Amino acid sequence: MNLSGAKMEKRLSECVNQIIRGDALEIMSQIPDDSVDVTFADPPFNLKKSYEQYEDDKETRDYLDWCRQWLSKMVRITKPTGSIFVHNIPKWLTYYSSYLNEIAYFKHWIAWDAMGAPLGKTILPNHYGILWYVKSRNFKFYDIRAPHRYCRECNALLKDYGGKKHLIHPFGTLVSDVWTDIYRIRHSKRRDEHPCQLPVHLLERLILMTTDVGDIVLDPFIGTGTSAIAAKRLGRKYIGIDIDDKYVAISREKLGGISPTQINGAFVSIFLGKIVTVRDSDYEKVKPFLKTRDLKINYGKSKQLTLPNIAKKMETGFCKPSIGSGVDDNLFKEILRAKPKQELIQQVRLLEKRSPYISKEPSNTTRKRSKKSSDAKKI
Repeated sequence: MNLSGAKMEKRLSECVNQIIRGDALEIMSQIPDDSVDVTFADPPFNLKKSYEQYEDDKETRDYLDWCRQWLSKMVRITKPTGSIFVHNIPKWLTYYSSYLNEIAYFKHWIAWDAMGAPLGKTILPNHYGILWYVKSRNFKFYDIRAPHRYCRECNALLKDYGGKKHLIHPFGTLVSDVWTDIYRIRHSKRRDEHPCQLPVHLLERLILMTTDVGDIVLDPFIGTGTSAIAAKRLGRKYIGIDIDDKYVAISREKLGGISPTQINGAFVSIFLGKIVTVRDSDYEKVKPFLKTRDLKINYGKSKQLTLPNIAKKMETGFCKPSIGSGVDDNLFKEILRAKPKQELIQQVRLLEKRSPYISKEPSNTTRKRSKKSSDAKKI
């Protein structure tokens, strides 16, 4: 279908914040050049997965020819300031990259640590890849941070910083191109009826890294709505496309219950009551609303760290800054006066109503057991 420029602009406005039932190639053909801020694709892997209305078992040549078509359209509709992301297994990404190198600029191969299954005479496949391409040097990018990781038993930092503990960031490290802190969805209560569902906070990390509020995120294989949900939670617009009526219906229903996720005016990615990703530039806004702990360094010195846990009072609206956060009561009252209550939205109702999104505080019994165990070790 060939549309004029004016008609394509009108079609774009009709598609924004919609989940569209249709063929990805046909719908993307109706969208103007350089009009979308981020395109993200998680296509069928051609591994004989069980989809409702798609045969995931093409001949290799047919599959790759089809992939080149939607890759070309993704690049065409992405803005010069935008980013193109493609998620798949390494086998297919090697083909994708050889083609994308001809029409866009390579930025990164992000390795997402996700346990696979043994496939015979080979090493264990243990990651998915996300290709990141751009169209110009003027692309949007923001440093993002993931929280420090701690031992579940002793609560010590898992990473050894040696004699440089005093230099570490209070919240966490800048995110690299190897992501080991986001996991596949394995619990059935958090899954939809879809064979390849991605975690929302995986998409939120990409969106926080490469877009501004109000930008458009397009996914030509929306499935059950993951990228659209991530976009809506972060104050972005979305366009979702899928050929399957069932998945379209699931996406639309889920999106109806999604609210933006903000803390003190800063959009953040939250999962199970903890911040997964925050922009480096937004950390100071978020800091007063997080729990803290002291990190012993040496010679009696310590450093205060901020944990990804959100203060529990935020369940019902605003929360008072944690003790030692550096924000006094007067400043906190100013924050309350300056921001309407709706801006600090309840952090719990994020994606699935059945999921336990607020982590429980340890009970008194648990604390007593921990104290006894600690005393026994000292003896």
